[in-house]
Amino acid sequence: MTIAEQSILEVHTLARTFGGIVAVNDFNLSVRAGSIHGLIGPNGAGKTTTFNVISGFYAPSRGKVVYLGEDISGRATSALAELGLIRTFQGTTLFHELSVHDNVRLGCHRSAKAGLVKRILGTDRASEEAAEQKAHGILEFLGLENLADELTANLSHGHQRALGLAIALAADPKLMLLDEPFTGMNPEETRRMIELVKLVREEQGVTIMLIEHDMQAVMGLCDAITVMNFGTLLAEGTPEQVRNNPAVIEAYLGSASDAA
Repeated sequence: MTIAEQSILEVHTLARTFGGIVAVNDFNLSVRAGSIHGLIGPNGAGKTTTFNVISGFYAPSRGKVVYLGEDISGRATSALAELGLIRTFQGTTLFHELSVHDNVRLGCHRSAKAGLVKRILGTDRASEEAAEQKAHGILEFLGLENLADELTANLSHGHQRALGLAIALAADPKLMLLDEPFTGMNPEETRRMIELVKLVREEQGVTIMLIEHDMQAVMGLCDAITVMNFGTLLAEGTPEQVRNNPAVIEAYLGSASDAA
């Protein structure tokens, strides 16, 4: 796969304050199109706040967010989703009382273009059929087709996280922001999720940016890594460069490795 050299996302001198608390301060970031880019740092480093600003949950206090060459600072999450910027959350929101297939089918609503009332009444058959086929294709692509009729509440933790990835994929992302996709997983579930993330990038051409504390997963998965500390940029580079950076070892990786 050839990775384009241009940036799909740029963050310029970003700042976000809450009252007198500075959560992010003069932070810069560039994510290359077609890459898997990790955003790491100790608890309280500003990673989640940065994700929240990029994905439209917070407006920046200063600076700007540029996506596909356009300033999107402060735009609503729904408007960003229409542009293909899709965010997942650490606590995946699923309809546990519905089947796996129905969860993904509902995730297809944006591209299906059917109004809510029409979908409920079943009067937009063409859009419903398109959503059905798309949901089936996504489940097959991610190797979840054997769970299509399973009640979501009965899924293992790893399968629930994979379902969250399937729902995000149903929204036709160009850039997918994954918030701690491996949290709570056992080693086998983590390995499976890593393969799914790679598959989404390699086969669907989706750029991935993720926050994650599992350093083994980050180092093995990401093309580039940005390290935050106290709301600012601490280091950036390839996994090898970040792994051997003395400032990173002192601030984060050393303690994380000891705790692992």
